[in-house]
Amino acid sequence: MRGRAVRLSVARRLVIDLLHFGAAIPTVPVQRRMSLGPVVAARAACRQKPRWTALFIKAYALMAREFPALRQVYVKIPWPHLYEYSESHAYVVVERDYQGEPCLFSTVIEDPAARSLKELGNVLHRAWAAPIEEVEEYGLELALGRFPRPLRRLLMWLVLNTAAWRANFYGTFGLSVYSALEAESLHPIMPMTGSLNYGVIGDDGAVNVRIIYDHRVLDGATVARALARLEAILNTTIVEELKSLPQKRVTNEQPPRRLLG
Repeated sequence: MRGRAVRLSVARRLVIDLLHFGAAIPTVPVQRRMSLGPVVAARAACRQKPRWTALFIKAYALMAREFPALRQVYVKIPWPHLYEYSESHAYVVVERDYQGEPCLFSTVIEDPAARSLKELGNVLHRAWAAPIEEVEEYGLELALGRFPRPLRRLLMWLVLNTAAWRANFYGTFGLSVYSALEAESLHPIMPMTGSLNYGVIGDDGAVNVRIIYDHRVLDGATVARALARLEAILNTTIVEELKSLPQKRVTNEQPPRRLLG
């Protein structure tokens, strides 16, 4: 058969580079079936429903405050060691159309635990909707993608293995989901200590939630306990914040009675 060669776009090169480093990490997925009925109900009552992504990002960051291992990274400069950050940074992958091609870009959200759901929603909306040329992170990624591959990978290796730089560019945990498309990824490959992933959320709040973790940094039992705590935070702290947001108007007006006589 005859076909055609398709040149790698700048954005596609970066995906391949990220997978290059992610595939070298011994990652293991741990999954928990969660019941998020209270979250579903509280979110439905909001006048403007916050993004599920914002809910999970904040809940994960709050959970990581209690689990220091989920704020740790494995780095090799100046020697192989673990480094623990004082707060979490979220590395969020988004799909955008760029020059007629669906491309993956990323944005880093600093300390999501300290941000409101509304603020997180605004950050995510900008990541999904702002013109690509107006998003600084996307400009840096596109500039990096234009470098020759040896230079790109050297720069990425340096950033991933230097604690002072890593969290600012690649966060302490990652999030990549496409449950809105009625599908889910079982084992996304990302070079982070923990990558959060969840499936399609049922009307009753039932959902599969996973953390794909770097086994060099922590163990499965810790992740299992972290997932249980994540569910609890979603059903309590996040629900309380949802209830504090502007709610839909509820009217108890009765239909007018029909007059007789």
